Amino acid sequence: MLVVRPIAIEDVAAAAQLVREGSLTPDAERVEDVDAYWSAVQETRRRFGDVLVADDGEVIGVVQVMVFPHFQHTGRWCCELESVHVRADRRDRGIGTRLIDAAEQLARERNCYRVQLTSRNVRDDAHRFYRRLGFEQTSQGFKKILIAEDFA
Repeated sequence: MLVVRPIAIEDVAAAAQLVREGSLTPDAERVEDVDAYWSAVQETRRRFGDVLVADDGEVIGVVQVMVFPHFQHTGRWCCELESVHVRADRRDRGIGTRLIDAAEQLARERNCYRVQLTSRNVRDDAHRFYRRLGFEQTSQGFKKILIAEDFA
């Protein structure tokens, strides 16, 4: 039975591997460094967010849910989703929808007025998925790498 729940330390290696498998820059992921990933989980929780996993006996999906006050909309709380990944052989079975639903529920519990995310331009399947869930493309995202050797 599929359960979406907060990540536990024993899930970190499998969740990091999902991120690596779904990444356009897989060499940037050092999945053996469980302590670094766990530290990111703890910091995310300290800031009112969480990392959720989809578990059906093994970790098959992950999403990081970050919650923060905006310096707009009168300082209201906002939610940003990162690292949304479902294992390739388990896609198109509702797992991603369950992860996003759980992330949205956490955002509602934190009184967030919106959920936002970015997705690489080349991820057409992901874009269709997000649109089907009610997300709208409202802007264009930009990133600038500051420490390039981490992404070699």
